[in-house]
Amino acid sequence: MQEPIFTGSCVAIVTPMNPDGSINYSEYGKLIDFQIENGTDAILACGTTGESACMDHQEHCKVIEYTLEKVNGRVPVIAGTGSNDTAYAVELTKEAKNMGADAVLSVTPYYNKTSQAGLVAHFTKIADSVDIPMIVYNVPSRTGCNIKPATYAELAKHPNIVATKEANDSVGAAAETLALCGDNLTMYTGCDDLTVPIMSLGGKGVISVFSNIMPKEMHNIAQLCLDGNFAEAAKQHLHYLELMNAMFCDVNPIPVKEAVNMMGFNCGECRLPLVSLSDSKKAELKAVMQKYGLVK
Repeated sequence: MQEPIFTGSCVAIVTPMNPDGSINYSEYGKLIDFQIENGTDAILACGTTGESACMDHQEHCKVIEYTLEKVNGRVPVIAGTGSNDTAYAVELTKEAKNMGADAVLSVTPYYNKTSQAGLVAHFTKIADSVDIPMIVYNVPSRTGCNIKPATYAELAKHPNIVATKEANDSVGAAAETLALCGDNLTMYTGCDDLTVPIMSLGGKGVISVFSNIMPKEMHNIAQLCLDGNFAEAAKQHLHYLELMNAMFCDVNPIPVKEAVNMMGFNCGECRLPLVSLSDSKKAELKAVMQKYGLVK
């Protein structure tokens, strides 16, 4: 039986940028403290929401290092170290381990993609190279590459491949994966709006975009599930569903970064090729946030 890296809600944290496009570490530190003070159970640095795809190697490593120093053991830190280049994924994962990351998140290869056999070979190569807990990340809407349940069952045999961030929007596929893998693989949903359904099947939590703006509420929903109070979890989940969905009114992390800015943080804009929300979408986002008391 695998010991979970965390249970509950892990924030896929945004990366604040200065006007010149450099990383704003001062504001990033404020975001980390805000998350921990409001009950976030773990922090994912350099995920999709953190714009890792637009970071060079030095920036990527510096963000992971800063996150670990700022968190200082208060919650687990998961480092995004995936790549469509297996050798580079191995290099990043080794650096994250050496810096002291509690675990790594490794996305399926994108653009070049691969077969199911290729997925096994890719993740096995990384897991063989570095002795650190690995979460494999399945997000076919972005990568064009989907991990099938039978492939998960094969991956779960590796002692370092301990979990998945499952973001393929299919509750049925998640159920089949859980049935095949049992206690050998921890499942976290990567879809905020599927937190309660996936946890009702045995998932241990969520790696969340929504938590960037409502960490306490996302933690509470996940904790209710862990406590077996699915009726109240569903009630809270449905209450916040409109706000969760608003975080995806445009390409992630454009809306959530704008939302964090509206709340008073200074996170700047996303790096190109992501562009700011249109004025009409900003107005719609603000209206939803006003309904929930996040902005005036």
